Formats: sequence, structure tokens, C-alpha cells
Amino acid sequence: MERTLSIVKPDGVKKNLIGEVIRRFENAGLRIVGLKMLKMTKEQAKGFYIVHKDKPFYESLTDFMSEGPIVVMVVEGENAISKVRDIMGATNPKEAASGTIRADYATDIERNIVHGSDSPESAEYEIGYFFSSIEIVG
Repeated sequence: MERTLSIVKPDGVKKNLIGEVIRRFENAGLRIVGLKMLKMTKEQAKGFYIVHKDKPFYESLTDFMSEGPIVVMVVEGENAISKVRDIMGATNPKEAASGTIRADYATDIERNIVHGSDSPESAEYEIGYFFSSIEIVG
């Protein structure tokens, strides 16, 4: 079993897509083993996205991610990282496959509804950023 972190970003929460995102994960055979809603401060968003600190989109991304509530979840299942990424679709919704979350709901490369860890190492860091071991079941 593999675990990954997924986030319903502020635009997804605002569009009432929390249940839709979870439904798609569960329909793919994945389980939600940790879940909570929170609002990150700008500093917390900067900490979470520290790997992008030298990239030109860092400030706008952290502004966006701290502008409203998000839903963070730990998703578990066989090949969870790749499954979640397939369900989400390409980062740029214009390049996302039809039927993916981003193709169906995202407006642009930054406001793209969801986040998912891209590797086992990032999943471990990202899950630990938001969840303690007592908050994950399963």
C-alpha cells in the first residue's frame, strides 16, 4: 500500500468540488485515511511549497494557496501516487486528458483545483506537513 497527499485547493473548495474529488479517488479504488479542512497562512504556504522558492510562480502560488480554505487528505492504495496524478490530469488544464479533474474543472495552470504528491519522497514530506500519525487511520 502506498500513501500520497492530495489537496483540494481554494478554487476547488469555492466551487464545492470536495465531494467530487473524493468520489473520483474512491471510485478508482483508493481510500481516504486522513482528511481535514484548514486555511494556510502565507508563511505556511511558503513552507509547504519551499521546493519552488526559486521559481517565478512561488509568490503567486503561495498567495493563491493562502487565500481561502483548502482540504488536505491522505490517500491510500496500490500505486496511490500515480493513480491520484492520473485522476487529477496534467498541471496545465489545457493539456489534461478529457475526464480528469483538471480538464473538467480547472481554469488555468495555477488555479487547477487539486494538488497531488509527485513522488514517494514528496508524499512523505507533504503528509507530515499536515498530519500527525494519530490523524491517519487504516
